[in-house]
Amino acid sequence: MDSEASSGLVLMAAAAVALILANSPWSADWFHLLHVKIGPLSLTHWVNDALMAVFFLLVGLEIKREFLEGQLSGWDRRILPGAAALAGMAMPAIIFLLVNRSAPANHDGWAIPAATDIAFALGVLAILGRHAPAGLKPFLTAVAVIDDLGAVVIIAGFYTAGIAAVPLAIAAALVLVLFLLNRMNVGSLWPYLLTGAALWTAIFLSGIHATVAGVLLALFIPLRGKAEAVAARTASPLFRLEHALHPWVAYAIVPIFGLANAGVDLRGLSPAILLDPLPLGVALGLFLGKPLGIFTSCQTLIGLGLATRPQGSNAWHMLGISILCGIGFTMSLFIGALAFGEGSVSDDHVKIGVIGGSLASALLGALVLRLSSGNIARATD
Repeated sequence: MDSEASSGLVLMAAAAVALILANSPWSADWFHLLHVKIGPLSLTHWVNDALMAVFFLLVGLEIKREFLEGQLSGWDRRILPGAAALAGMAMPAIIFLLVNRSAPANHDGWAIPAATDIAFALGVLAILGRHAPAGLKPFLTAVAVIDDLGAVVIIAGFYTAGIAAVPLAIAAALVLVLFLLNRMNVGSLWPYLLTGAALWTAIFLSGIHATVAGVLLALFIPLRGKAEAVAARTASPLFRLEHALHPWVAYAIVPIFGLANAGVDLRGLSPAILLDPLPLGVALGLFLGKPLGIFTSCQTLIGLGLATRPQGSNAWHMLGISILCGIGFTMSLFIGALAFGEGSVSDDHVKIGVIGGSLASALLGALVLRLSSGNIARATD
């Protein structure tokens, strides 16, 4: 969690640099650099299709670990963050579609405000320090993990334009190879990683977004090693790979993604653009939809006695953390590019909505959590 929080601060800095470059005298050179071809893909596509596949590999490893032996390993642990995540994905999508009901061309962006950016949100919690109860961090992490799982399903199911049969068949055969490696309890990571690289190529050529390969690979990395070394985490291929990848993803891949995707030229844009259905729907989905879905579902389950609040928290803390979940930076930008195309006018409008909604959620969520540690909040809980 400390590493995620630090990564969030680095991501904030990368996003700020991207905005500065996009609105500087060097903006034309910056955008040209992002579209320079390196082999078959542009620099931006290498970031979004290749580097982000490594990000999704780590996401998949975290999801698998949490569900098998972590914070989501039992139904009693899953019910509160699970309900919060599902409601927190559905309500932003509903609000987005309501705002864009008269703009059918924007409906493909319904999933943009659905996911929470764990690094950014934990970065804000790190800044708050003692004003955020320790129990909120694992709750936020669990919600974000389930959010990420939902986002992966959405990307695979709703953002695939067309499918090429032969590469898809090859991808299926490679998934079978991964399954056999897992069943044979192969402890070395190299067979999995080499097969995963081939799987990425096949899925990329199939028409399904290549980042899905990262999650598929993660599902087959064994949590445990050989039977005689079950007690040692060092024998776990999953733990070894997760710990090896995490610093690279946290301090390099995610900030590079933010640097490549957060920049939008705001010069010449009128304030009226904020009222355009697309950025407004994204911003309101994050700022209103997320807390409405998460806080309402949590309070309902807690009121019915089906779940308990995170340790050390009260209702005001739950409201604050629900608002903070409206920070949807990384995954929202990623889905926006899939929905409308990288560098399009609509994609720029999405970025305005994501940055505005995430910034408002960060500021208000931090304020509510800061005030929640006071006597007034405790007295009215």
